[in-house]
Amino acid sequence: MRALGGRQRASVLRVMAVSSGTRQACALAAGWVAASALGALSLIYFAEIKTATRGLLGLQAGPSVETVSAERRRRGDEQRRASARGRMVEIKAGAHGHYYASAEINGRPVDVLVDSGASIVALTYDDAYRAGVHIRDSDYTHRVNTANGVARVAPVTLDSISIGDITVRNVPAAVSEPGKLGTSLLGMSFLGRLQQIDIRSGVLVLRE
Repeated sequence: MRALGGRQRASVLRVMAVSSGTRQACALAAGWVAASALGALSLIYFAEIKTATRGLLGLQAGPSVETVSAERRRRGDEQRRASARGRMVEIKAGAHGHYYASAEINGRPVDVLVDSGASIVALTYDDAYRAGVHIRDSDYTHRVNTANGVARVAPVTLDSISIGDITVRNVPAAVSEPGKLGTSLLGMSFLGRLQQIDIRSGVLVLRE
């Protein structure tokens, strides 16, 4: 091989130096381009990358602000609809078409006959005692006409009467003498405080 002269060697070295610098510049430019592209993709697909990362770390993505707001609105609408409908109790007809219910009077369980023909809640002496209402003979200050004739009753005010989810407070009532009333009656002093009393296909519907 023929040896290069001094000028030729210098020319070759300059070409090599330029080529090396060009390669470095190109490599640096390519790196910036790749970094910029990765940054742009990260911005575009931020939500997907975040979800995937949380999944890899075993974390569950929380609900978005829009989802939480929609759920709150849904619950609020349900509560308003329930409030508009009111609380309702259905009682099926029993023997001879009468409507018997398990009530709570002053928080104590008492079986009653729902009777819209009775102007007032009437309790047997035993049921009144069970509900914490203690009557003395001197408390029988009123007389009422019954199917069995005239009877004495003691007027009282009950703290509360509940049937299912329905509760009425401060209910006027009357307590009969011992042995004078067979079943406690849920009369109009309770029923008249409700929004609706209806009978549908043998079912008594009470709505507060």
